[in-house]
Amino acid sequence: MSSPKESEGYTVQRSDEEWRDSLSSDAYRVLRHHGTERAGTSPLNVEKRDGVFHCAGCQSPLFTSDTKYESGSGWPSFWKPIEGAVRTTTDRSHFMTRTEVQCATCGGHFGHVFPDGPRPTGLRYCMNGVALDFHPLDEDGPAVE
Repeated sequence: MSSPKESEGYTVQRSDEEWRDSLSSDAYRVLRHHGTERAGTSPLNVEKRDGVFHCAGCQSPLFTSDTKYESGSGWPSFWKPIEGAVRTTTDRSHFMTRTEVQCATCGGHFGHVFPDGPRPTGLRYCMNGVALDFHPLDEDGPAVE
């Protein structure tokens, strides 16, 4: 079962077994156990189409393609999430303090946000690609549901 910290206040809640059954092993490790994929391994690093990046766990829309940029970090990076799509918390693992980014809907772990991004926010949302699903903009309208 998900830890109380992970499940409190989220509109999408599943048991650990349900998460494990619904996600790939890599997505499960990252989203539910705060893992990190190897830098440079996500096909989303080179995704250039217009569209929306969604949570791989619950399919909530998170980032629009116009906020994605090449940070040189090896992970998909964005300068701003869709309003209300993410939550942040302090991560004190690995002998450092960072700001963790989580899904506001299901609590899944995406990565971290750093204060070294481009204007207008100055932020770099450094996300694990395996935690995201890309929905290309269709010809009938926006990919945000």
